[in-house]
Amino acid sequence: MAANHLSALKGFKHYFSPRNLKKDLPASIVVFLVALPLCLGIALASGAPLFAGIITGIIGGIVVASLSGSQLSVSGPAAGLTVIVFGAIAKLGAYETFLMALVIAGILQLILGFLKAGTIANYFPSSVIEGMLAAIGIILILKQIPHAVGYDADFEGNEAFQANDQNTFSALNNALGGISYGAVIISMLSLAVLIYWPKIKKVSGIPAALVVVVTGIVLAKLFKGSSLEIKEEHLVQIPVVKSLSEFTGLFVSPDFSQIGNPEVWTVAVTIAIVASLESLLSLEAVDKIDPLKRVSPTNRELAAQGAGNIVSGLLGGLPMTAVIVRSSANVNAGGKTKVSGIFHGVWLLLSLLLIPGLINTIPLSCLAAILLITGYKLAKIALFKKMWREGLAQFIPFVVTVVAVVLTDLLKGVAVGMVIGVFYILRNNLRNPYFYTIGRNGDKKVITIRLAEEVSFLNKAAISYTLNHLPKESDVIIDGSSSRYIDPDVLEIIHNFKHNAYSKGIIVQLKDIKHKYDIPQLKDMIYTPEKDKGNIVKSNTEPVSITNNP
Repeated sequence: MAANHLSALKGFKHYFSPRNLKKDLPASIVVFLVALPLCLGIALASGAPLFAGIITGIIGGIVVASLSGSQLSVSGPAAGLTVIVFGAIAKLGAYETFLMALVIAGILQLILGFLKAGTIANYFPSSVIEGMLAAIGIILILKQIPHAVGYDADFEGNEAFQANDQNTFSALNNALGGISYGAVIISMLSLAVLIYWPKIKKVSGIPAALVVVVTGIVLAKLFKGSSLEIKEEHLVQIPVVKSLSEFTGLFVSPDFSQIGNPEVWTVAVTIAIVASLESLLSLEAVDKIDPLKRVSPTNRELAAQGAGNIVSGLLGGLPMTAVIVRSSANVNAGGKTKVSGIFHGVWLLLSLLLIPGLINTIPLSCLAAILLITGYKLAKIALFKKMWREGLAQFIPFVVTVVAVVLTDLLKGVAVGMVIGVFYILRNNLRNPYFYTIGRNGDKKVITIRLAEEVSFLNKAAISYTLNHLPKESDVIIDGSSSRYIDPDVLEIIHNFKHNAYSKGIIVQLKDIKHKYDIPQLKDMIYTPEKDKGNIVKSNTEPVSITNNP
């Protein structure tokens, strides 16, 4: 017990050590500035009160980040769920009824976490995750350019290609006809600060994003009354609360009497599944860009997201997920531990309580500049070059995912990328079920087919084709000494071939091939230190020359 307390104390000291706080606190301010307009925009698009978006961001920071095992992932209202939420509120007829569905969805996510459903994240191909990251970067750039020039027709945080009566490209075209030169000046100056401020050593400890916001506020004040004036709709707009009673009056409770409503359960299951998938995808993506390459526990993440959605539903918030945009902003700002995510929630709460008037003077164009830089870092040309060097089996699923996500939305795009990624995995698997060597014994060919460690049903066609096209009057050795498992269908083909080979003058020798193989148990495939006790394994260092199957 004492050892557990000591371990917990060490962990607490690690999170709040001066070395980590020096990075985490500035990063939390950057994440807060990025999250603020996104929370408001997603609430607006969902047909929910603006306060719902803010409270979701607060809970995503304080509750989910505290419970999650991820150090850099940041949670908040989910852009990918806006259409579902908007439709669900209209379908259920009351926001309080929707909140009941959200509480149930959170409970379902908790159950999924305890059932270890998070392991599904291990089956996302790396090329698809890389493609998703690059696509989010491109989407950020395309979606933020209109905000940077003062065209705020689309809500902040929209990731879908089609939005109302326009798509991403038509919005860009329309933005050219609705330029606010004051917004352009602020966004261009903001980009310059974001690029060059970190290079000034004396002030590098002050977050560039904070300098950008202060500059934006000052310029917006200076432009007032001139042709460069920043209009109110181009500024952040959070609810202004003047007292504690006003603040508490913003909370909405779920209608528990609707717990037996079948439509509530349908919405709950939909939210639980979509939010869980989006969180797992985001978690995998964040681990990819973590400089320390830490691996986040997926099952714990599902449970943390479930707890967050339960609290959000009870307080009047929106569904939440781990979000790539906030998380990548956290990584780019130098965040080290979950403290940055927790404090971003604290800043959201304090801004709502203490300085809503000041927050509402921040131009959206300077926040767009922060997201433009984040997008550029996610979609660098270097990433495309890297994926190209890794071969077409990696590059094609990567590019398909990028295009599909940009032209649809996150989940649809990833689904298309997964199909292509799985195709290449199966293609490679089908091509490598064995090694094939040809030797000679006098005038006779000696063909050795050495089977792989795992020979599945998917290898059936390749092995059948090879056996049926072996040259007549040859000696054939089918070697299963390296195989831990051979599928029964493949075994049947091998034994049938041996039985009928004499008709072609082929002599077949089966080496270490059993008549039946048991499916390996997962516990037998996982390494544990206990398995090494008393066992010394000698490795064969002699080179072996083999050729892949034709």
